[in-house]
Amino acid sequence: MNVTRILYRGSLSSCNYACGYCPFAKTTNTRAELDRDWQQLDRFVDWVEASQRPVGVLITPWGEAIIHRYCREAMIRLSWMDHVHRVVIQTNLSGHLDDLSEARVDRMAIWATFHPDETDLPRFLKRCQTLDDLGIRFSVGVVGFKEHFDAIANLRSRLGSDIYLWVNVPKSSNIQYSADDVHFLQSVDPYFRWNAHRWPSLGKPCQTGWSSFTVDGEGEARRCHFVDDVIGNIYQDNIWASLQRRDCPNATCGCHIGYVHRDDFELDRVYGGNLLERIPNHWPDVDSTMTHPPSPHGLPIFPHSGD
Repeated sequence: MNVTRILYRGSLSSCNYACGYCPFAKTTNTRAELDRDWQQLDRFVDWVEASQRPVGVLITPWGEAIIHRYCREAMIRLSWMDHVHRVVIQTNLSGHLDDLSEARVDRMAIWATFHPDETDLPRFLKRCQTLDDLGIRFSVGVVGFKEHFDAIANLRSRLGSDIYLWVNVPKSSNIQYSADDVHFLQSVDPYFRWNAHRWPSLGKPCQTGWSSFTVDGEGEARRCHFVDDVIGNIYQDNIWASLQRRDCPNATCGCHIGYVHRDDFELDRVYGGNLLERIPNHWPDVDSTMTHPPSPHGLPIFPHSGD
């Protein structure tokens, strides 16, 4: 079955965390703004239901969405649609999770993030245990700031070995890793080097706009979150007829939800049918042939690491 991956992002722009690198840290939407986001999400779920197309849905909010019951209810509803392969959300796990027991849990997955400055490890691990008890598959991610290395090591040691812990490199901070830093991060996330660089991408073949696309709260569809050109509106056009193979128009791509769709990277070998939830297909087994990606322009991934 060919499954089209849809990344949904409504108008929500608020978060209950205050991460310094995030533009939505500790922002608050008004009741009217939340109602608008709710209506947008309900309309999208109605469209997915009516389309009857085999899809997977990843909710990628500008903020924290799972704290809102309407978001959890939408996920539950999507999970019971026979043509929905998977419903996934990016979340800090700070919301109520117990009502997700109403979902078809084999169709649901979570992309969770741990923020050491915003929550303590026991509380976060308790949330992970709730997901485990519910039978909901999940991966856990952290941002690779050096000041969080001890917390990252502690998290890795206390997570079950069957849970993939991924590391996002904070490229906008111009961080420089030593050889020891690289060795540590590689031991935590064997695939972290894929996220270590903004990859040259202009003219590169990519599945976005073909086997995947993004949708905003108004139904405007784009090939990915990082290309502004609209390819159609799901409520007004036959979006399926607009999907076609396209080369990337951007100079670089540095985000997992972008470059993971690159044809030449072959990252489907790593993630397979678990691409939306960022869980390697055979984890905890590691594909050693995919842990060292090619260096852009022939340069080392970490030119100052000595590695």
